[in-house]
Amino acid sequence: MRGLHLSESNNPGRAGQEIGQSGFTLLLPHATSRVFNHMPRIPLSPSPFGTRENRICAVAASATAVEMIRQIRLGLKETPTIELRLDWLKSDTERRKLLGWLGKQSFRGSTFIATCRRKVAGGELAGDIEAEMFWLMEARRAGCVWCDVEIETERELPDQSIREYAVPPRVLLSTHDFERTPKLPPDVSCPECGEVDAVKIAANARTISDSVRLLHLARRSRCFVAVPMGETGLAGRILALREGSVLAYAPIGESTAPGQVSLRELKYLYRAHRLTQKTEVYGVIGDPIRHSLSPLIHNTGYIARGRDAVYLPFLVHDMRDFLSAVPEFGIRGFSVTIPHKQAMLKYLSDCEPLAVEIGAVNTVAVRRNGALYGCNTDYVGVLRALERKLKLRDSRVLIFGAGGSARAAAFALVRSGSQVFVCARRESAAREIARAAGGDVVPRRALRSETFDALLNTTPIGMYPHEDASPLASQELRCDLVMDFIYRPMETRLLKLARKKGITTISGVEMFLAQGFAQWEIWTNTHPPESVMRRAVLSKLRADEFSR
Repeated sequence: MRGLHLSESNNPGRAGQEIGQSGFTLLLPHATSRVFNHMPRIPLSPSPFGTRENRICAVAASATAVEMIRQIRLGLKETPTIELRLDWLKSDTERRKLLGWLGKQSFRGSTFIATCRRKVAGGELAGDIEAEMFWLMEARRAGCVWCDVEIETERELPDQSIREYAVPPRVLLSTHDFERTPKLPPDVSCPECGEVDAVKIAANARTISDSVRLLHLARRSRCFVAVPMGETGLAGRILALREGSVLAYAPIGESTAPGQVSLRELKYLYRAHRLTQKTEVYGVIGDPIRHSLSPLIHNTGYIARGRDAVYLPFLVHDMRDFLSAVPEFGIRGFSVTIPHKQAMLKYLSDCEPLAVEIGAVNTVAVRRNGALYGCNTDYVGVLRALERKLKLRDSRVLIFGAGGSARAAAFALVRSGSQVFVCARRESAAREIARAAGGDVVPRRALRSETFDALLNTTPIGMYPHEDASPLASQELRCDLVMDFIYRPMETRLLKLARKKGITTISGVEMFLAQGFAQWEIWTNTHPPESVMRRAVLSKLRADEFSR
């Protein structure tokens, strides 16, 4: 592009640049640049794509025109802004079919962005730059007003000018780095009558701080699209519109980039287009985190209550990296799951005494001065799930397992007046929990003769995808009630064995829900809409099991 200054620090000339492997070609501000202008913070101009759900870009991507057409129809029910990934179509024949169909339609008020990204720029098109330009020009004839052109393509064009071609009249200049988030320019702007109408930077967020940097750029820029990629960048991707990005992408069908959430999740669960600086932000931290149901339970509750709040998943490898982002994102509270429950203690300003005794926290409230207060609702979840079906005082309860959940359960039950017995594969670990909580140790061999009022499985044995496994044999279930902490599947192999023997069972979903309800109360000081939240979680779990 004329007047564009390119950094030479990342070897952009490497053939077949698999975005990120040879690095991100950084666009730097330059005195003569028509795209990147070094200037003070710029007030945000109206989005070139409109407001509200118009800023959610539904991505249609498939190998066949028939499937792409189906996706387009579905996408238009949710947003008028659709990206057509022409490069995903398996052949020129399929591209002709799609664009021929599009040219005959009249989607009034809709905006189509044509993308035909070559492999050299991280796309699927095997052809050369002439093929890319040809299909973008065909897309204009079919009615596309926007096109997405990679900087790799722009650099190869005569005079580095896309305006020499009859492509769609509005140009989104983009660059992707699937490896890292590089040094970024101070701000981005697109002057009127410039070479491009908007600029997109999509970069892999290795850390949450990477997402923060990219969103800072969005705040200082105009006509700019910020896309933190990867699972670590997921929360930043959801918050991008709030921070000033003019678009947020979500796939209608198959994911087209790492860290995406589905179109319906982005719009209805996270409500990305409705988030503002006044929106309360909560979340869950862990590793792994992608399959957590916590965002579902809490966001469903916020929607039901009409509360301006959102709950986000944070993949956290480094606790300090996440904590530095707490004030940046305005986080008011967060759940803590594996493997951070014990480590979190040292970062707290204050903590409830029982959580200190247990040696783990699963809930953190952020006070107005930024101080972190920790507590443990796992024990609340255990008690609430059991109290409905068992008189706890003086009951004999066996805890099978010796992890953090077992420890929380032991302290909770002893405080409730239960006689607690701990059995684990490592007897030394069982002994440590029993000694700390005030219980007793039971060897595995004794389970075929000892009787209990309740048995709690706190191990992961039997969890999806290993549903056929059970931590205990049928002969070892000498009790009136069995509770499994696992909630995927809802009825584990262990619970099936217990049910066949006529033993009362409790699924781990009850504990999960109860501890989530308790977290809601801590953060909002209000009672949660339990029935709505319960239905959402149960529906999701049943749907998942039906699809397997």
